[in-house]
Amino acid sequence: MRRAAVPLLALTVGVVLADSAIVTLALPEILRHLGGSVAQVAWVLIAFNLMLALVVVPAARVCVHRDPAPLAAAGIAVFAGASAVCALAGSMDVLIAARCVQALGGAFALVGCLELLVAADGEKRGVARWVTAGVIGTAVGPVAGGLLTEAVSWQAIFIVQVPIAVLAVPAAMTIPWRPTRVVAERHRPAIAPNLALVLLSAALTAALFLVVLLLVEGWGRSPAAAALAVSIVPVAAFTARPLARIARAGPRSETAAGCLLVAGGLAGLALLPSANLAWTLAPQALVGLGLGLTVDSLTFAALRDRLPRALHGGWTIGARHAGVVLGLVILTPVFTADLRDAQVPASEAITALVLDAPLRAEDKIALAQGLSDRLAEERGRVPDLHPAFVALSLEPSERSAAARLERDLDSQLERAATQAFRDSFLIGAGLALAALVPLIPVRAPLRRRRRLRSAS
Repeated sequence: MRRAAVPLLALTVGVVLADSAIVTLALPEILRHLGGSVAQVAWVLIAFNLMLALVVVPAARVCVHRDPAPLAAAGIAVFAGASAVCALAGSMDVLIAARCVQALGGAFALVGCLELLVAADGEKRGVARWVTAGVIGTAVGPVAGGLLTEAVSWQAIFIVQVPIAVLAVPAAMTIPWRPTRVVAERHRPAIAPNLALVLLSAALTAALFLVVLLLVEGWGRSPAAAALAVSIVPVAAFTARPLARIARAGPRSETAAGCLLVAGGLAGLALLPSANLAWTLAPQALVGLGLGLTVDSLTFAALRDRLPRALHGGWTIGARHAGVVLGLVILTPVFTADLRDAQVPASEAITALVLDAPLRAEDKIALAQGLSDRLAEERGRVPDLHPAFVALSLEPSERSAAARLERDLDSQLERAATQAFRDSFLIGAGLALAALVPLIPVRAPLRRRRRLRSAS
């Protein structure tokens, strides 16, 4: 069991951090199953990330002076129980409450696993395992969630986490941990990399959350198709580090390049020429490369030579998830408002297409009424117009014209949805550029000025 403990704990770190975005592709299905609005279902994401951001540093303070093994095991057990409740939730309120408990257990699991991985593998290798597991979990989360939703159901996302966590509980107890003298040494949090993590995570929210909503809700793609499309992000993230080694750039240059790549990818998503999945691949690849170059580099910078280790690990997790919450708080009202604003011109275009369609007058009236009902029912969301066509009693000679009209109407809605997400993607690009600001060196010029003043 002890031999398997390290990979199990690393996998647990990846699973907990994947939970910040693993439900993203399942959100439309959750919305249909439990009801509510887009803004309400966003709290399934916000609740987990907000709770984790709030409790991870206090959890780390507890782990500093106590054996992290029982604390990590207890956190993993709470996470497993809350995951089971999420799978059984019958209402949005229960799901959101269970997500909060998930984050509470996950906070102790994350900081406890950091100490245990270092105890098992040494400082350098243990921290590297912890950071890498987190980056992989963040990148893979939406893809895994989409595939599970399509293959089984959205509940499967939470069910598969339970056995992993159950196995990790005894694994945490097998790793011996001894406090050392240096644990009493304290350093201040690294402000610059943590602040950059906040802003970059806010920007990545646009890529990991809004892209999924655009593909599934806006363009009507299945969760599996959307999962395959967004899989370009983790693939690109995995290739970023080998490419950086070939380029032999320094950590600061890598991080700056990564922020620019994320900003460029989000700007590309804001300027998509059509609702074709192929157009999203290159921008998402840029985002993935930026993710691979930045998150682990910033995390290493925030942890380097700082003790207590668990406390500074907690600061990095808190910064990342505070950034996710910031991104959701900023972007959710923008794209929901833009979706509402897009409904008027979309409705006018739909009316014009229906009037020009080669259908009988009575069928046009019935179709117009059905489409109006669909638009009213789905207010604030991209509507599914197919039920309005299914309800029609058409002559055989009209069916091809009706099918062509439905395709034209869907294309019109896809264009409206693409336009509605544009401002949010541009805001995300701005946040990625803002992440560069804390990384600008300011001490060197101050030192030069002091030298000049002393010399004069």
